[in-house]
This record gives sequence, structure tokens and C-alpha cells, in this order.
Amino acid sequence: MGEHGESDLILATEHTHLSFSAHSDIGLVRSVNEDSFLAGSPVFLVADGMGGHARGEVASQTVVRVFEEHIERDVPSTPERILDAIHSSNDAVHDLSSADDFGSAVAGTTLAGVAIVDAGEGTGLCWMAFNIGDSRVYTWDGHVLRQLSVDHSAVQAMIDAGLLRPEDAESWPERNVITRAIGLSDHADADVWLIPIDGRQTFLICSDGVSNELSLERMTRILAAHETGKTAAQNGGGVTVAEALVAAALDHRGRDNLTAIVVGSHSRPIEVLA
Repeated sequence: MGEHGESDLILATEHTHLSFSAHSDIGLVRSVNEDSFLAGSPVFLVADGMGGHARGEVASQTVVRVFEEHIERDVPSTPERILDAIHSSNDAVHDLSSADDFGSAVAGTTLAGVAIVDAGEGTGLCWMAFNIGDSRVYTWDGHVLRQLSVDHSAVQAMIDAGLLRPEDAESWPERNVITRAIGLSDHADADVWLIPIDGRQTFLICSDGVSNELSLERMTRILAAHETGKTAAQNGGGVTVAEALVAAALDHRGRDNLTAIVVGSHSRPIEVLA
């Protein structure tokens, strides 16, 4: 399942052109794809669901539905609306579980994404990145891929405490245990970042199915080999960069559901266009 496209956000003093590609695959092991994504200005997000009796699939789809209901398309949002969508998503997913559910039967989902927001006077248009769980947001400047988000996981907590080396995380028995997620408690404790929109900017958002299969170096090579955000139509019918990332993860082992979004923006003052 994939999408790609372009759109423009035009304000009084700035013109921002967006291009994106998104792709999701069930992988080679799982029987259900519990990943969901939303890709369309001004919000781009990935949700990786968890929970027994197919609740993970419903949980991630619920997040997408709530964001679609809360965020107006093709206009900048606000930090407050994005936070409200996150908290409303948490409430809706939390309601999927009953009081008797515990452990892996509890519905939950990760959430990672970026949105274009108007942060108000003095700040202006920004990319707002947000994360809860171990799906990831990366920044890409055309040369270097950097992880922006911090995993909310047992492994990351041990690395931060100096009890585990990053290179040993892949083989650690509790590598899939997350410490925060949408729907697991009454409050959604998300990390957020505001990044002023300036020139060319690109983000990669992916579920852990992709980041667990592909090293940072491998993802960097794939991004460098594709013009960021290029659509299949522009590419003569070829694969998009999101499709290439998912295909590489499938070729490696494809043990989990796999979802990737690459979104790029190019902002210029209106007077430059005259």
C-alpha cells in the first residue's frame, strides 16, 4: 500500500512546496499489517499498533481517523491542534481496551510524525515533529541522516543508563518492549520538537520494522540514490524512495510490518516568485 504526491501551502509572505512518498507492507512473517499511516498536507505520521485480537490494527487505524477528524487538510495547523489530536487519539485507543485486559491484550500504538504548523507571531511556520513509542523521525539534509526522535523503549533506557551498548541492542531479548505508547495510560506523554521552516528540509518517518532491518548507513544510501520526495510519475513510473526503503527491509529479513514516509519541503519568500 503506497501513496505519493505534491501540494503547496501559500501564505502572505511564504510559499512552501511539499512532496512526499509513503509505503506500507505486511512483511514476510506477520499475518496482519498493524501499521497505519497518514500522508497528506499538513500532517505525515506512522502508527505501529499492538494488542491481542487484532486490536493493534484497529488502534493504529484509530489514530489516523482521529487526526483526519481534527486536522484540516492543505492548510498549516497549530501546535495546539496537533497536541489535541494526540490526546484525543490516546483517549480513543484507550477506550478500545476493557478493564479486564492486561499485558499484550491491551490495545496500543506508537505514533511518530511531522506536521506543518503556524507557531504564532515571532516564530511563524514550523515543522512540528512528535513521537511516542519506538517509531522514528529522522532528518535528512541530502548528505547526513540523523535520528531526531528518541525511542521510548526498554533498550533505549538501558543504553541511556550506560547498561547496554548500542551495538548490542539488536540481540537484546527485550528489544521490542516499549515504555510509552498511545492508549496504554490515561495520558499521552509525547515528545515534540518545533523546527522553523527554512529552505529545503526532508524528514523520514518509519515504523521499527524498517529501522530494525536497515542500518543508518543503508537508509542513507537509499535516500542518496533517490531524489527526495520524487513521485512515481516524475520518476518515469519507477519506485518512490519510500517504496525503496520498504523493499530493502523486505529483502533483508522483513520480520515485522514495514512502513516509511519521506516528506520534503521547499520554502521561499513570496517575493522571490514574482
